[in-house]
Amino acid sequence: MPKVWIADKMSQRAIEVFKARGILVDYKPGLSDEEKLAIAGDYDGIAVRSSTTLKGDLLDAAKRVKVIGRAGIGVDNVDVPGCSRRGVVVMNTPFGNTITTAELAVAHIVAAARQIPQATASTRAGKWEKSSFMGMELTGKKAGVIGAGNIGAIVCDRLKGLHMSVYVYDPFISDERAAAMGVTKVETVMQLAEIVDVLTIHVPLLDVTRNLINAEVLGRMKKGAILVNCARGGIVDEKALYEACASGHLRAAALDVYEKEPARENPLFELDNVTFTPHIGACSDEAQENVAVQIAEQMSDYLLHGTISNAVNVPSLTQDEQRLLSPYLLLAERMGSFIGQTMKPGYSKVNVSFEGKAANLNRKPLINAMLQGLLSQSMEEVNAVNAGMLARDRGIELKESASDSSDHFSTLIRLEVTGDEGLRSVAGTLFDDSRPRLVNLDTCEVEIAPVGNLIYFQNEDKPGVIAAIGAVLADAGINIGDFRLGRREDTGSAVALIQVDTPPGAGILSRMSELPHVLAVRYAELGSM
Repeated sequence: MPKVWIADKMSQRAIEVFKARGILVDYKPGLSDEEKLAIAGDYDGIAVRSSTTLKGDLLDAAKRVKVIGRAGIGVDNVDVPGCSRRGVVVMNTPFGNTITTAELAVAHIVAAARQIPQATASTRAGKWEKSSFMGMELTGKKAGVIGAGNIGAIVCDRLKGLHMSVYVYDPFISDERAAAMGVTKVETVMQLAEIVDVLTIHVPLLDVTRNLINAEVLGRMKKGAILVNCARGGIVDEKALYEACASGHLRAAALDVYEKEPARENPLFELDNVTFTPHIGACSDEAQENVAVQIAEQMSDYLLHGTISNAVNVPSLTQDEQRLLSPYLLLAERMGSFIGQTMKPGYSKVNVSFEGKAANLNRKPLINAMLQGLLSQSMEEVNAVNAGMLARDRGIELKESASDSSDHFSTLIRLEVTGDEGLRSVAGTLFDDSRPRLVNLDTCEVEIAPVGNLIYFQNEDKPGVIAAIGAVLADAGINIGDFRLGRREDTGSAVALIQVDTPPGAGILSRMSELPHVLAVRYAELGSM
């Protein structure tokens, strides 16, 4: 009978679920490091929240463990690569606290608009300062939401309920999805900042989102606007926020997250028009019970039946399937990654077709690998297991088809993506059942291995284009490793894929795009085989 250790404080419902499923469970939170090391090797599964860190010696001591469950979203306290190397499945519960976090953001917006924390402190001190707490009515105002994923979409819905006009910046939702949500999509953060009265953030902390809200963005916000961050510290430049609030440019700000946590000292604490909570986005009775029940159910399913759900490190495959699908998985991920890097986000439809041998494979892991490649350019949480769910959450329509025959290849996978930029497509096959190749781009036959640094350009089919492109690369000292051409006889246009030894840089790509007869230049980094 499998045995699980609940290592952190968790709802008692988790214990009830494990016992009901026939799993032996020990509820032992709050142990010392020595006590944890002494018992870790006795369990097939370990359930944690954020207190226990499963890395280093403790992970090494857990020699029997098959699955680690994080009751929550973040897995920073788990050595995920180390678990992957050992074949340990790491699960989380990415949707258990979405409502609670969204409601906290809305609560911060209302509290900031009506100065509720400040009025509470004043009244508790025996004052009666009605005229000092003149509020801002939210009805009829414009709300800006950065990120319309699971949490952001709920925030949009709640703000609409307050009769606010909602504007969204999220490059991964299409115009069609925005219309279905009843919100207005804008193209840039700066555009959003200029038009809204309230700005709230719901994106992960990535390189592209670090200091996303900086001095320039804050300076372009309306005088008297409100900023709320219940997402991640580091997205807002706190020094710039201090200046914007201290000067009175912003009416108020509200923070649940900080650049440095625990935030025991912070210059922003000096300001009366900034309110704070200690990273409590997921802290509600309902959310904690939800994540506890979900992680217990997921771990039980895996330990008893081998079923994997919400894993952050492995797809659900048998060993035989893994060996068969390995080259296909690489091909699928590279196809998605190529489109994701060479097409403007804002996808509404994804069509995937399997032809020949590919039609008879376990296709779900391949589709997820393709979606992972497509979405992973700006989404921190995407992986081969949850990619399908994240695509659906973004309102992306997914269609799949299969045919036992193929016109030119024994096995073929075709990906078509429709979005704000139009329709883009790529097709790929395997040479010798093992070597991935791209064989068609945007309905033009062109073949190349999906590896390394790839420059993709479209041009009018005129003399001199190839020479001009080569000259730009030569002047920059960039060596060409492979150069593949394709022509569209019916349109007078052509495409090319250039594999180069070093990344070209934005300046080089810009020079190429300005050449005569060049219609578009895109770039993708696809890694090695």
